[in-house]
Amino acid sequence: MPTVSPSETRTALLQLVVAELLIGSVGVFAHEGRQDPITTVFFRCAFGSVFLIAWGVLRGHFRGLAQQRELIGAAVLSGVLLVLNWVALFAGMARSSIGVATMVYHFFPFAMLGLAALFLGERTHPADLAWTALAFVGVGLSADPFKLIGSADATYLVGIGLTFVAAVLCGASLLLSRRISRERPLAVVLIQCLTGVAMLAPFADYAAAAHLGPHWIWLAGLGLVHSGICYVLFYSAYPSLSVATIAVLAFIYPLVALLLDFVLYGHVLKPIQLVGIVLIVLGTLGVNLKWRRARPPAPAPAAR
Repeated sequence: MPTVSPSETRTALLQLVVAELLIGSVGVFAHEGRQDPITTVFFRCAFGSVFLIAWGVLRGHFRGLAQQRELIGAAVLSGVLLVLNWVALFAGMARSSIGVATMVYHFFPFAMLGLAALFLGERTHPADLAWTALAFVGVGLSADPFKLIGSADATYLVGIGLTFVAAVLCGASLLLSRRISRERPLAVVLIQCLTGVAMLAPFADYAAAAHLGPHWIWLAGLGLVHSGICYVLFYSAYPSLSVATIAVLAFIYPLVALLLDFVLYGHVLKPIQLVGIVLIVLGTLGVNLKWRRARPPAPAPAAR
């Protein structure tokens, strides 16, 4: 990480905290928009594209982009996966709850780790595999295994399944865009949003969203706030912060989602789900912070 001044670090820290607080409300905005998942994601991409085009043009982020065909192609492919991930996530939230879906969805970093090892041949440290296994157990517990085995109806089971699929799609999208996102992050996000508009335009339900009403505030907010402002804040803050700081602050998102799910919709997690959250947190920190078992010191050479 390049050397940054204390004031730049403080500014980046504030930006990231604000971004995590805002992104934690994405489930509420999707729910209050009162549209089906495909229509919801279409408008998220449409409003997000408008914001990112305006911001990128003003800041000069898109100069020379048309000549970078390899980047555009990779961004489009990752955008297809990202958009499908959003559709699956919102469909999962609608069938389970915002809080439960958010915790299951936070398996995506481990999905990315597994896909990198499986398809790219990247070596995975045994400790990371252990942390991934721990987090996977946490995902199972956060989904309320007693309900899954006993009283869960088909809708809840489908919701959990869709959310898990969303986590895998998110991991795949992040893996594909890992390199290009470091080069031109906002350009990549814009291409992904435009890809979503093109993908979903034939399938969106325009009649359901045609009439005026408060749902437009929520749909516009999904694009302007969660695919616009949040991504600008994320990518502005990341270069000035350590991996450890980013990893720890990332848990603001699920905490905000859980709090809003409780305050607005009365969904309370059971004790076993809280245990699952702790395991996911430990697994995520273990991988991101490279927690390893300390090796015993080598024995001193014998005196001659």
